[in-house]
Amino acid sequence: MKIQNNIFEHLPDRIAGLGVLAENLWWSWRPKARMVFKALDRQAWKESGHNPDKMLRELSPDILRAAARNPDYLRRYDEVMVLFREYMSRSDISLLNGALSPGETTLAYFSAEYGLHRSLPFYAGGLGFLAGDFVKECSDLNIPMVAVGFMYPKGYLLQRIREDGWQEQLDEPLEQEAAAISRVLNDDGTQFIIPVPRIEPPIHTAVWQIAVGTNTIYLMDTDIDQNDPWNRSISARLYTGDLEQRLRQEIVLGIGGAEVLERLGIRNRLIHLNEGHAAFALLERIRDGMLAGHTFEEALERVRATTVFTTHTPVPAGHDVFPFYLMEKYFHTYWTELGLDRDRFFNLGLHPLNPQEGFNMTVLALKASAYHNAVSQRHAQVARSMWHCLWPDRSETAVPIGAITNGVHVPTWVEPKFRMLFDHYLGDEWVAKHDDPMVWERVDKIPDKELWQLHYWMKIKLLDAIRARCRLRWVNDRTSPSIVMAGGAMLDPSILTIGFARRFASYKRADLILNDLPRLQRLLNDRWRPIQLIFAGKAHPADDPGKRILQNIFNACRNPEMAGRVAFVEDYGEQMAQYMVHGVDLWLNTPLPPMEASGTSGMKAALNGVPQLSILDGWWIEGYNRKNGWAFGDRVVEGDRDGADARAIYDLLEEEIIPTYYRMSDDGYPQDWVRVMKEAIRSNAARFSARRMVKEYLQRYYVDALVKSTSHASMSL
Repeated sequence: MKIQNNIFEHLPDRIAGLGVLAENLWWSWRPKARMVFKALDRQAWKESGHNPDKMLRELSPDILRAAARNPDYLRRYDEVMVLFREYMSRSDISLLNGALSPGETTLAYFSAEYGLHRSLPFYAGGLGFLAGDFVKECSDLNIPMVAVGFMYPKGYLLQRIREDGWQEQLDEPLEQEAAAISRVLNDDGTQFIIPVPRIEPPIHTAVWQIAVGTNTIYLMDTDIDQNDPWNRSISARLYTGDLEQRLRQEIVLGIGGAEVLERLGIRNRLIHLNEGHAAFALLERIRDGMLAGHTFEEALERVRATTVFTTHTPVPAGHDVFPFYLMEKYFHTYWTELGLDRDRFFNLGLHPLNPQEGFNMTVLALKASAYHNAVSQRHAQVARSMWHCLWPDRSETAVPIGAITNGVHVPTWVEPKFRMLFDHYLGDEWVAKHDDPMVWERVDKIPDKELWQLHYWMKIKLLDAIRARCRLRWVNDRTSPSIVMAGGAMLDPSILTIGFARRFASYKRADLILNDLPRLQRLLNDRWRPIQLIFAGKAHPADDPGKRILQNIFNACRNPEMAGRVAFVEDYGEQMAQYMVHGVDLWLNTPLPPMEASGTSGMKAALNGVPQLSILDGWWIEGYNRKNGWAFGDRVVEGDRDGADARAIYDLLEEEIIPTYYRMSDDGYPQDWVRVMKEAIRSNAARFSARRMVKEYLQRYYVDALVKSTSHASMSL
C-alpha cells in the first residue's frame, strides 16, 4: 500500500520540506514549526485558520520564491527541519521495558472521534480531544501505535443561533484536499477499499490517513461508489441520533477497523478501546483467532489478555445499547463464524440487571478485555458500582475497574507565550520533563507582575477574538443587533471574567449560575467589582433539553439587565477553546455529581494559570488543594440540589473570589490572585498531563499485556 500525499509542486526546491511538514501534524504542537509557516505571510496564515496545508496551496509563487532567498527565513526553516528529522528518526523504546522489538507496532487505539486541529473537524468534545492528545503523547514518548476512527466529512455540527436563541446545525463539509489527510492507495494507484467482513447487507469502506508525529491515524470513509446509497452516509456525521445508523457506524469502526489493520499488514500486539463504540473490533479479533485454528473460548481468552478498555461514561444513558432485532439483522451470518448460536452471541452484550434492553456495547467491552479503567478516581468508584453486576461474586471495591485519570497534551495546550515564559524560568528541559512535579516548583521564580501582565494580554486576545466573530456575523450575515450583543461585543478586559465551555448536556448544568437572576445581576452590575460570564458549547442535534438550556443562556445574554456582561460564543471549536482556556480569569464547572467522569478543559485552563471554580467531581476531587482554586458541592443534598449549589457559587464569588481578584497591590496587580494562579499551575500541570497518563497505561497495562501476548504469538493480533 502507499499514501497519496498532497503535492505542493510549486514550492521552490530550497524550501520543499514545507510540504512534508504541512502533512504531519507535528507542526501543530511545535511553536517554531508553526512560526515557519506564519513567517511566510501572517495574514494568509490567519485566513487559512492556521492550516499550513491550505495556506501553501493559496500562497503566490512570488512569496514562496522570496522566502527561499531570505537568509533569515532559511535559518529558521533549516532549524525546524533538523528538529523534525531528529524527532522522526528516534529509535529509543525503552519505556516498554524490552517487551517490544524495534519496528513492531505495539498498540491499536480505537476511538469514535479525534480532536487534533481545527482543520480536521472529527471531534465533538472532550472524548475526541482526549484521544487526540493520547496519540500525540504516544508519538512524543516514541510509543509505536496506530489509531483507527472515522473521517466524518460533515463533522459534528456547525452551530448557528437563531433570533429566538434556538440552536440550528448547518453542514460544513471537510475540504480533504486542503488538510493534512491523505488517501491510502493500492499499489496500482487505486483507492484502498475493503468490505466489512461477514456483514449482510455488505458495507465497504475506503481508508484515509493522518500523520501525527511518528504515529498514524487511519480513518474510514463509506461515501464511495461501491456502497448502496443508504450505506454511503454511514460515516457522514459524528454521533448520529438514528439508532440503526449508529449501529452501522460501530460495525464499520470496530469490525471494519480491525480488518483495515489486517489488510494493511499491521500486526499490533495490543488493542485499546477508547469507550465502547469500537467494541465490535474484539469480535473480529476473536474471529481471526478462530481462523487460525483456535476454539471460540481460546480465541476470546487470547483477545481478552491483550485488550485495554477505557470507559468515560458514568451516565447510564450514555452507553450504547442496540435492540436485538437490529443486532440479528446485521449479525445473523457473523455469529455463525464465531461458532455461536443466537443466544450465546447475544449473551456477550447482555446486561445482567436489564437483559431485555438489548445488546450493550460496554458489557461486551468489559467481558472481552482484561484491563479496564475509568478516567478519574471518583469515576472508578461510580463505574465499579455501575458494573458490579458483571462480577457478582466480588465485593464492589474488588470489581476490576481501575482508575487512570485523564491528562492533557501539554505542548498542545500551553499558550506559546506562556511556553516562552516557562522556557525562561523553568529551564530549557522543562518540556521534556513536564510530568515531573519538581519542574513546576520553579513556577515561584516567575515574577508576579510578569505573570499577571502576560495573562492580561491573553485575556485581551480572547476578547478581541470574540469581538471579531461578532463583527463578522454582523457584516456577513446581516444578523440581528441583539445576537451581536449576546455574542460578547460589550465584554471588558478589566472585569473578572468567568468562562464556561462544555457540551450542553442537561447534567452539565450550564445554566446553574443563572439560578438566582437577581443575585447574579447584582454581581454583574456591581459598580466597583463587577463580573462577566462567557459561555460556549454545543448541544447534540437530538438533545432538545440541552438546546433549551442553551436557549435560556443565550436569551439571558440579550437581557439588558445583564449589562452586556454575559456572552455566548457561537460554534465553539478547537480554536476558540485555545482562546478560552488561555484567556478567562476563572474556569467554571458545574456538572451534577457524580456524572462528571473526569473533565479535561479545566486541566487545560489550570496549565495556563486559570484557577477553577468547580464542583467536587471528576478530576477536581484529585486536583483541588484549597490553594489552587475553589470548590463546592461536597455536602450531601437530598433531592434537587441546584439551588444549594448555585448559592454555594454565589457565596464563594461574593466572599472569596471577587475580593481576591480586585485586591490590588501597590504595583497595580492582584497579588493574591496571582498566588492562586501560580498554585494552579504548580499543583496541576504535571499531575494532569497526558505524559503522566500514557506512562500509567504503560506501567499498569501495556507492558504486562505485551508480556502475555508473547505466549500467543501464533495468533494474529
